[in-house]
Amino acid sequence: MNENLPATKTNLLGLDLENMRQFFESIGEKPFRAQQVIKWIHEVGVQDFELMTNLGKALREKLSEIAEIKVPTVLLEKSAEDDTRKWIIQLSDGNCVETVFIPAKNRGTLCISSQVGCILNCDFCSTGKQGFSRNLTSAEIIAQLWIAVRALSLKQGFHDRAITNVVMMGMGEPMLNFDNVLPALQIMRSDFAYSLSKYRVTVSTAGVIPAMKVLREKTDVALAVSLHAGNNELRNKLVPLNKKYPLEELMQTCKDFFKDEPKRSIVMEYVMLDGVNDEPLHARQLVKLLSNMSVKINLIPFNPFPHTTYQRSTDANIDTFQRILSNAGYFTTVRRTRGDDIDAACGQLVGQVQDRTRRQERYLKARLIEAEEF
Repeated sequence: MNENLPATKTNLLGLDLENMRQFFESIGEKPFRAQQVIKWIHEVGVQDFELMTNLGKALREKLSEIAEIKVPTVLLEKSAEDDTRKWIIQLSDGNCVETVFIPAKNRGTLCISSQVGCILNCDFCSTGKQGFSRNLTSAEIIAQLWIAVRALSLKQGFHDRAITNVVMMGMGEPMLNFDNVLPALQIMRSDFAYSLSKYRVTVSTAGVIPAMKVLREKTDVALAVSLHAGNNELRNKLVPLNKKYPLEELMQTCKDFFKDEPKRSIVMEYVMLDGVNDEPLHARQLVKLLSNMSVKINLIPFNPFPHTTYQRSTDANIDTFQRILSNAGYFTTVRRTRGDDIDAACGQLVGQVQDRTRRQERYLKARLIEAEEF
């Protein structure tokens, strides 16, 4: 055994170009090797260093000793009648996260998770009700795109551009895992990896203002804000983070976000909850709140999950709400509900899988206690 080898291998899957260059420099190699390896990992999908034919044999052997390309396990994959596809991805510690692919006529959108669970505990969110476990590493974040690209091209016959858009709207609050989310975003945008346009990578946040300001400085991806209410009293209930970063501060941060690119808009996400935030009064509050801002509004019919007290707004209420916003000059769309038959609401399916796992663990533990008492 070589005593000079590191105790654990470096997983190259989550290294963006800058970090990959630093890695190669740290092992005495030329930094240009970084772009070669990133292309092999993300563009080609290679996990075995021996297959990286433009690297010398000695370098391939060195990399095999000190590094790895480790991709999490797909625990479950389900397809809906509308071709929405969902993966449950099991991490090395046994935790699970969800990734969802939503095909449309001219695009294919992949929804990626950033945390195991979520600490924000938004009142209407399935993931929030499961609690928070930990942040995902940059490798675990980008692995979701790596897995989906391979699955779609191999199993469904999609061409390599089946995924045209990526949204950080899965489990977790991306801005509370900024240090790991940023390298993953850089890989998505890299010409040596997935070459996604800045308009086609979107980070969604409930309004973590300090991280939003840093995001603006570090990258040029698109921004979506989980708004869900036009006044502080209601938003405090639906999105508890609002108590720390109220709407007045959040709106100012949003106004500043694309001030150097006035043609770009922020997407305001608004989940439609029956009798809670879907009345004409709420729509007019939203119009006032968003005045003089360049935004697009995405109305999202609520996707019920077990034990929730909320219900989806009626189609009539959604139509009226949309009409008020549109008449006020806001480009407003209603997100079509997708993947109901595979529990496509964020966190639903993974919650069921993990609940079954916990039930099994509780059963086994009970049996062991019985055996000891006997």
